[in-house]
Amino acid sequence: MATFYFVVSLIINSAGNVLTLVTSAKIHPSFLGSAYWTAAEANLGTALHWNLFWAFLILGMLISLLNALLVGKFDIKRIFGNLIFMVPFSAMIQIFEDFFLGKYPIFAGLPDAKTPLMIGFYILLNFFGVALIGTAISIYQRVNFVLHPADDLMQILRFKYFKGRAAVAMWASYIPPTIMAIIAIIITRQFTNFGLGTVFAFLCQGAVTGWADIHIFRKLKHQKLDVGKKVTE
Repeated sequence: MATFYFVVSLIINSAGNVLTLVTSAKIHPSFLGSAYWTAAEANLGTALHWNLFWAFLILGMLISLLNALLVGKFDIKRIFGNLIFMVPFSAMIQIFEDFFLGKYPIFAGLPDAKTPLMIGFYILLNFFGVALIGTAISIYQRVNFVLHPADDLMQILRFKYFKGRAAVAMWASYIPPTIMAIIAIIITRQFTNFGLGTVFAFLCQGAVTGWADIHIFRKLKHQKLDVGKKVTE
């Protein structure tokens, strides 16, 4: 059953991330932006001439090393689990991006938003993508089978430093992508993928995760937590 929940959450998370990216790119001039981690990794990937697959994979694995420092031990099983997550996740990010951009014959792709109605729809779709991400995080954090390194970071911060508070931990976990975004801006001199949707993600994604903990798959509980010695101990 854990595998089922994991696969479902992986699909939801990938689709949500790409929805935020694509809807942002389809509004001109762009003001919408994508989810915070997504924006930072996509920007740094562009700066380093990596496609989304390699950007998400490489940067994700660097975060897994940060997690090892925070937990206080180098757990090869945990890092390998992050890698297991990142490979299909990064591949699905690329697949969903190609799908929403119309690179497959079964779907022509999302068109550019040229009317106020379309712009409003894309804003809602972008926010929905953020909600999908927050919901997916809740599911696979509770399953705790294998985690995305960024969400592993959020879980470590949540239960080691912030007494289970999802929203506060989410905000603290945004420090690494902020550094990534600054590096990307220095390299490219461009500020892209950040906007209204990014602000929504920053303010609400953690709260969505906390809400989903209670309301989505209610029988699923946090388990097998390993965050190192808690600072209150």
